[in-house]
Amino acid sequence: MRYNILIGGSAGQGMDTFSVLLEKILKRKGYYVFSNKDYMSRVRGGHNFIQIRFSTEPVYSYDDELDIIIGFDQNTVNFHSDKLKENGVFLCDENVKWEDNRTITIPMLKIAKEIGHARVFGTVGMGAVLKILGMSDSKVDEVFETKWEKETSESNKEAFKRGYHYVESRFESKEGTAENTILINGNQAIALGAIAGGVSFYSAYPMTPSTSIMTYISSKETEANLVVEQAEDEIAAINMAIGASFTGVRTMTGTSGGGFSLMTEALGLAGITEIPLVVANVQRPGPATGLPTRTEQSDLSFILTASHGEIPRMVLAVKDPEDAFYQTVRALNIADKYQMLVIILNDQYLADATQTVDEFNFDNLSIDRHIATASDIDLENYKRYEVTESGITPRVILGKIEGLTVIADSDEHTEEGHITESSEVRIEQMQKRMKRMDLLREELIEPDYFGDEDPETLLIGWGSMYGGLREATELLQKDGHKVGSLVFGDIYPLPTNLLEQYSKSVKTIVNVEQNYTGQLAKLIRQETGIHCEKNILKYDGRQLYAKEIYSRIKEEVL
Repeated sequence: MRYNILIGGSAGQGMDTFSVLLEKILKRKGYYVFSNKDYMSRVRGGHNFIQIRFSTEPVYSYDDELDIIIGFDQNTVNFHSDKLKENGVFLCDENVKWEDNRTITIPMLKIAKEIGHARVFGTVGMGAVLKILGMSDSKVDEVFETKWEKETSESNKEAFKRGYHYVESRFESKEGTAENTILINGNQAIALGAIAGGVSFYSAYPMTPSTSIMTYISSKETEANLVVEQAEDEIAAINMAIGASFTGVRTMTGTSGGGFSLMTEALGLAGITEIPLVVANVQRPGPATGLPTRTEQSDLSFILTASHGEIPRMVLAVKDPEDAFYQTVRALNIADKYQMLVIILNDQYLADATQTVDEFNFDNLSIDRHIATASDIDLENYKRYEVTESGITPRVILGKIEGLTVIADSDEHTEEGHITESSEVRIEQMQKRMKRMDLLREELIEPDYFGDEDPETLLIGWGSMYGGLREATELLQKDGHKVGSLVFGDIYPLPTNLLEQYSKSVKTIVNVEQNYTGQLAKLIRQETGIHCEKNILKYDGRQLYAKEIYSRIKEEVL
């Protein structure tokens, strides 16, 4: 059993509240849920929509073929009615007009006014949706009671019942069986990973679509005993994070592409001073302001070399909320272990997409600080930038060991931390900093692979392409095609074992990305010489979903 629902309307009509509550009800009924948002950069008006896909089996992506459309405005008819299935239902208020036998009109606003609370009109529609799906009204009251105070909760309960009893069932729904799952979006998962990973200071400037990382962490500020600072701009935010990290505090900052551009000089500061730093870049389409509320994967080539000069760095891309949680914890540990920059790549689609995933396992998490104590070093001869065989000098926190001075400088420096223009010292320090990349390569995580073990066509993607590629691969296999997919999480340094293994025997390698130039394909060719013969690219601000990938592969490749 699998159903797709779309809620469409103008900004300010309460669609977010509607979808959040419906998702929670479906989750509590034991279903796997996946929802994604498409919204305009405005507070009121325009046209926004949210798609909710739920099933008795795990769901990894969204689908454009709709079983139910809930229309809060006329634009919902204009933009989405062609995607409604033949046996689908278009549910709307009296003020929305669509002459079609699939339309069910309910006086939502009128009923809400009768209840005495005009804002509950969406809840009337929610009740109708559950009845149309053939579901009971169980789990509803408890969701409302956790959302609102008693008076508001009671009004919404009444609105739900009125809507529920206004219509008849149209579909049959099996009972959900999902257990031990949580409902969370990508940015919330990053934020929770930061907290679980020991972040004590998070600094950022609000920028869509990264802001929700900061707002979630700040909501746990007292409970988790940490500090969140909303800086005056991204330059201040990253320099605050670097300064806090220098004092021994585990820190993190986050932004989107435009803000990341402002941070680039400070990336080099962290690199040359060997101060651990984790930066989350939640991508949106550029250049400049671009499409501020849409999605893209177009920052990859930029962040690989961002900042003048050369510094060691690691780039991770999160694939879904579960991966986002664990990768954030891992990023913080790697940053401390190698005293280096780690960049977490997310994008608007995954940042805002809500998904049921397995409950996070906190028992196996560790916070690895790699901070030296007095017994770990030679107190009389300690050099902060001593050239070591591994390229990593024991890190001592200033003020923690009596009588020991720790010096850092943004100029090239000697082992002691003093400014130098010596070419010999410059070579030693550059080699020292970059040597740790060799160690890092030993703990890279290979990309996820799914599909035939002897594929003729190999699809390659990264980050949020995971869900779409996973389902597209299954669809292609059902058609009898021998196909497999590799989806990268660790991107730089690039893990190459599985890529080289599968690329040797396939007929065609297809790169699937959300950008214009095929940035992952360029990186793969640069690092391995492996060439992707075909590209499936999209850069209109909307996500490539499973059936779209499937269709384009059939038309353009097979």
